[in-house]
Amino acid sequence: MRKHVIALLALSLLSGSASLYAADLENDMDTLKDGLNTVMKTNDAQTMQQALSSMRQAAEDAKKSTPEKLEGEPADSPEIKDFHAGLDSLIAQIDVVNELAKSNNVDGAKAEAKKLADIRNANHKKFR
Repeated sequence: MRKHVIALLALSLLSGSASLYAADLENDMDTLKDGLNTVMKTNDAQTMQQALSSMRQAAEDAKKSTPEKLEGEPADSPEIKDFHAGLDSLIAQIDVVNELAKSNNVDGAKAEAKKLADIRNANHKKFR
C-alpha cells in the first residue's frame, strides 16, 4: 500500500510540474502577443523599446519550455530543435525591430514588426 501511495504522489508531482511548464510557456506567449500589440500601436520609440525588451525576455524564457504538442520529445529531437530555431528567428527579428526603434525610426520598426507576426503564425502552425 505504501508503495502505491508513493507512486501516486510521485506521479502527481511530475504531472503538476509539466502543467507548470505549460503555464510558463502560455505566459511567455501572452507577453509576446501583448508586446507585439504595443509595438504596432505606439508611436513612441521608448515605449516600443520597452515592449521589445519584454518580448525578447519572454522568447528567451520560452526556450526553457516545451509546447504541449511536443511533450515527451527528447531535448535533442528535430522537433524541439525546430521549436528553438523558431524562437531564435523571433529573437533575431525582435533585435532588428529594436535597432530601428533605438534610431527613432518608428515607421520602419513597425514595418519590420510585421515580420514578427509572420514568424509567430508560421510557428503556431507547427507547434500549437
